[in-house]
Amino acid sequence: MLPYYKRMEDWHSGGRGGDKTWRGKGGPLHVTRGPGTNRLTRAFIKAGGQAGYELTSDYNGEKQEGFGPFDATIWKGKRWSAASAYLRPAQATGNCDVIQGTAARVVMDNGRATGVELTDGRVIEASVEVIIAASAINSPKLLMLSGIGPAAHLSEHGIDVVADRAGVGQNLQDHLELYVQMAAKGRHSLYKYWSMIAKAWVGARWLFTKSGIGASNQFEAAGFIRSKAGLNYPDIQFHFLPIAVRYDGTGAQEGFQAHVGPMRSKSRGAVTLTSADPKADPNIFFNYMSHPDDWEEFRNCIRLTREIFGQDAFAKYRGAEVLPGADAQSDEALDAAIREDVESAYHPCGTCKMGRADDPLAVVDPQGRVIGVAGLRVADSSIFPRITNGNLNAPSIMVGEKIADHVLGKAPLAPSNDAPWIHPEWKTAQR
Repeated sequence: MLPYYKRMEDWHSGGRGGDKTWRGKGGPLHVTRGPGTNRLTRAFIKAGGQAGYELTSDYNGEKQEGFGPFDATIWKGKRWSAASAYLRPAQATGNCDVIQGTAARVVMDNGRATGVELTDGRVIEASVEVIIAASAINSPKLLMLSGIGPAAHLSEHGIDVVADRAGVGQNLQDHLELYVQMAAKGRHSLYKYWSMIAKAWVGARWLFTKSGIGASNQFEAAGFIRSKAGLNYPDIQFHFLPIAVRYDGTGAQEGFQAHVGPMRSKSRGAVTLTSADPKADPNIFFNYMSHPDDWEEFRNCIRLTREIFGQDAFAKYRGAEVLPGADAQSDEALDAAIREDVESAYHPCGTCKMGRADDPLAVVDPQGRVIGVAGLRVADSSIFPRITNGNLNAPSIMVGEKIADHVLGKAPLAPSNDAPWIHPEWKTAQR
């Protein structure tokens, strides 16, 4: 997959190092590093090293494991989305029309997709094939509304079965994360920008110059570590933020926090229909924390984060623990904190699993073609058989890049022989 990541990327190091041999230049997707000048941000990376973990100049390069700078899809102070990278340039060519509407179903004719019907009755005809890229929630919903899915479930809703694929809507996965928050001494966090006057100043500077605090998402340091010996890849991710604040903006105070969680939960959920009505919401059941290993892994995440925050790099900044709180030490207390405060990282995937045609739970083949149906593909995070051990935005875009080659009949890019760095003592050491 590396050649496709490199083709899609236009990477900007921001003067903070990196692994140029693994990064792309000149692609449509701008990836930029923030300045990383906040003292707390720098302390987090230093603390990771003091705790005995690796440092990495580029977790998207050869060496994912370790602590180092974070990347973001930001360009000239603005979020550089897939729409900015692909859709708007395509529209500018005159070869791409955007039609607003809600898809009701894929139109099928003798087992072949011939178009898409909208809820207002319009039908968008396909000259070659239909490509669904509607997310890990709506892609399986649309397939099921079109008669592609578990036959018994479709029959419950009076939907004629076109292709009996038991895996449609199954295998739902996501990343959960918890904020380990610390109060901070001094005025080194982003809290000094929390007043209305300061926010107005930050906003005005960004509005007129696209620079300053508002030009970064402030997640400028990251960490990827292994939770235990015997794992040859990092299964815990940290996002560091130099302020203590909840996701909804409440509870802000002078402090800092790490968003932490296991990358490969064993829990699996499902997306199912509640009705044959396209306007009806599907049933989204993530089945979070249903595997006992999830609890052990999350407790480990919290304890490892506390160890990192306890390093000398944070000594002059560190105040009291805000969340989960210093009193939460036992397994039972940590489980209660996890149950109360864990949140989704909004990385749903897996519900149209890619696999071989003889895999009863596979929905698409290695080229994204829906098994058992002609002229229909899926190209989004729903086709991931297993969730990535990192964020989903770039892998989802990469899926589009690669499937585009299949759609166009192009030969795939030559595979890369570059191998990722693996800790030489991974079998016996956690760090």
